[in-house]
Amino acid sequence: MVNEIADQYGFKIAHLEIGKDDHVHLLVSAPPKLSVTNIVRWLKGITAFQLFRQCPELQTHYWKQKNRHLWSPSYYVESIGTVNEQAVAKYIDDQRKREK
Repeated sequence: MVNEIADQYGFKIAHLEIGKDDHVHLLVSAPPKLSVTNIVRWLKGITAFQLFRQCPELQTHYWKQKNRHLWSPSYYVESIGTVNEQAVAKYIDDQRKREK
């Protein structure tokens, strides 16, 4: 699902790791013309819409919540700068191991 969104909007998911509890780690490669805010908005908005449409039972759980959102409004972003993609991918994988 996230790769389809990335293809549609012109960025790449280089690495994805789903956290143990309630978070996702992504390594995204995007051209400078795309803002981080838009990428996060597309990923969160479209995945929530599609999941609720494909699995309506999720709505009865999440929409009972006061904020009525699947995703938290917050996110953390860091540019990898001079570090290569392999190093960041290893870091993301190591986060999963720490959570166990």
